[in-house]
Amino acid sequence: MELSGKNVVVTGGAGLVGSHLAGMLADENDVLAVDDLSKGAREAVPDGVAFEQADVLDPDDVARVIDEETDVVFHFAAHTDVRVDDPQAERRVFEENTEMTYNVLERMREVGCDALAFTSSSTVYGEAPRPTPEEYGPLEPISIYGASKLSDEGVVSTFAHSYGIQSWVFRFANIVGPRQRGNVIPDFIQKLQDDPGTLTILGDGRQEKSYLHVADCAAAIRDVVENAEDDYNVYNLGSKTTTAVVDIADIVADVMGLSPSTSSPAATGAGPATCRRCDWTRRSSLNWATTCPRTATRRFGARPNSSTTSSGSGGGDDAVRPAPSLRRGAPGSDSKARRRRSTRPGRGPTTRRRTCGSRLRGRSPSPSPGRTSGRRRSARAGSRPRRRPRGTPRRGRAGRP
Repeated sequence: MELSGKNVVVTGGAGLVGSHLAGMLADENDVLAVDDLSKGAREAVPDGVAFEQADVLDPDDVARVIDEETDVVFHFAAHTDVRVDDPQAERRVFEENTEMTYNVLERMREVGCDALAFTSSSTVYGEAPRPTPEEYGPLEPISIYGASKLSDEGVVSTFAHSYGIQSWVFRFANIVGPRQRGNVIPDFIQKLQDDPGTLTILGDGRQEKSYLHVADCAAAIRDVVENAEDDYNVYNLGSKTTTAVVDIADIVADVMGLSPSTSSPAATGAGPATCRRCDWTRRSSLNWATTCPRTATRRFGARPNSSTTSSGSGGGDDAVRPAPSLRRGAPGSDSKARRRRSTRPGRGPTTRRRTCGSRLRGRSPSPSPGRTSGRRRSARAGSRPRRRPRGTPRRGRAGRP
């Protein structure tokens, strides 16, 4: 579907991904951003994008913003609380996410709008034991948020196959960028602005995730919608590498020109650090390829000796300045940070081998293909030779029967 000259509706248009995508599409399309502003900010909506405050839970509001002139809907509105402790709040996350998606699809069917892009989440994979392609199954989410997204995917699939609404579903990794709240990067920046000498890291800091910059995310969404032609299309979106929380802490401190001591309060009932890894092969088959991983550290307002937090407007010179990479050893990463990581108390030397973005700590790399490990060589050297069955003549070297 060519995204040019279209009437576009973006629900959640004042949020992180929605506002960036709306701004990207506004040059060639008429874009309407829809948001109830419960979490989004009106000032996040870019110039050139129309705005309507509306609640997607209300069918009347949905009918007001999606009409017969609408060509495509980008449904990004959702409750994004992955961890909630209150059972009533959990029920609200599940029911309202599903209800919003159903309201949008039902209205699209009524007015004849036949194109939907929907933001799901990699949380639908749960604790999958291997890098997960889109066809991986069974899907076993472990959070109510993940369960709600999986339920939404089922509703989207039904409308795609039963009512002809072509759909693109995106399973996100962790999206970072300007105008974001509630993420590890702005959290670290705020902590260091409050106390430049100490940084508290929740857990052991070894948790690894895939991070994708919001500009790359919006570009990927547009590319998939314009090139994937099936009735129902599912794509993982993220970077090929993963980054540990302690590495992000080092990068933020380096950018801010600080050398804080770190503390990690013990987390009760916490299991081993996990890393959710997705398979990005399908996405790579299209025209778009990520320039990530890169961080939004500078764009969040981190400056050397910074004393105030950026408004996150994304404007000014900093909005176009590339930030240092989150990937260890990538251009822009700081060698002092790597030295500091290697000498941090309680952490021994590390040997790493990248496999689908994973990091193996404290283990030697596996042998390269075609080579035999020492264990297998010793086993072969000490094995007993095969015996010739009784009555079988020896075979000579010159000729064989």
